[in-house]
Amino acid sequence: MAEKWELAVLCVILAGILDGLDGRIARLLRGESRFGAELDSLSDSIAFGVTPALIIYLWSLENLPKIGWVIALAHALMCVLRLARFNAMIDVDDQPMKRAGYLTGVPAPTGAGLAFMPLYAWFVTEEALFREWYVVAPWTAFVAVLMISNIPTLSWKALRLRRSVRLEAIAVAALLVASLLTAPWLTLLVLSLAYLAMIPFGMMSYRKARKAMAG
Repeated sequence: MAEKWELAVLCVILAGILDGLDGRIARLLRGESRFGAELDSLSDSIAFGVTPALIIYLWSLENLPKIGWVIALAHALMCVLRLARFNAMIDVDDQPMKRAGYLTGVPAPTGAGLAFMPLYAWFVTEEALFREWYVVAPWTAFVAVLMISNIPTLSWKALRLRRSVRLEAIAVAALLVASLLTAPWLTLLVLSLAYLAMIPFGMMSYRKARKAMAG
């Protein structure tokens, strides 16, 4: 509300980092439960659905006559529907994508990060074009569709590094952290573009994995 856009986006990014840690901490403490899973999804719907929708609306979409709030609401709604679908499928054994190590659609934290791409570009360039509703509205709608879609996407949890490349992976992780500290918005923009570029690869990779499982 105070138009501190960078701080607002940073809070959502921080929520994404914590979301990646809470499940691991619960498993270490042996505190996993269905209640925790439901509470996690409730938290995610606020952090990655409602909050980004509010930020994007106040930053840009309130300038879109009549339907700006509808586009913002679409992001929040699709995020909630995605999380509801995830919870409904927890006890379902027949999940080909999950068994192959893939997610269905873009996960909620990633969806929030992708929805912020116009803000990243605006932070980096200060170009007014990235704040215009005719740029932000279609992009927000596109990301909302990605979250609720049935597109197979790569899961970091299924990533297994060979011992021979673990040292290189640590070096890359260190460079990534350094980049986030020195040029956070440019780094997040590049990471978002890289993730989008990986979606077709994930779809093709899943087709191969499905054929292998069927054979």
